[in-house]
Amino acid sequence: MPDAEDVRRIALSLPDTTEKTAWSMPTFRVAGKMFATLPEDETSIAVRCPREERDELVLAEPEKFWTAGHEAQFAWVRVRLAALDDEGELRDILADSWRQAAPPRLLEAHPGLGLPAAR
Repeated sequence: MPDAEDVRRIALSLPDTTEKTAWSMPTFRVAGKMFATLPEDETSIAVRCPREERDELVLAEPEKFWTAGHEAQFAWVRVRLAALDDEGELRDILADSWRQAAPPRLLEAHPGLGLPAAR
């Protein structure tokens, strides 16, 4: 099961990513834009996710994904770390969120990053 240290290691391995504490929790940013947070209890992460996709994810896998009340109006979803299949799934989720926040120059420089891995 992936844990908080895996989140930190994978997030910081993504291009131009930095860690910054905000709201008393670690946040991960690409070129200054937040793409993931590690809430206080470190058993879940919050990542960017288009609302339409978020709603589908939550309905399809409620044991894995949910929407926190204060984030409902934003394009974010929570992910339970214990429910993830493996570190590869965590990497895919973080990389997808990274792509949503990354500026065009980084997307052009890393065209395959964040696309689902062939499994």
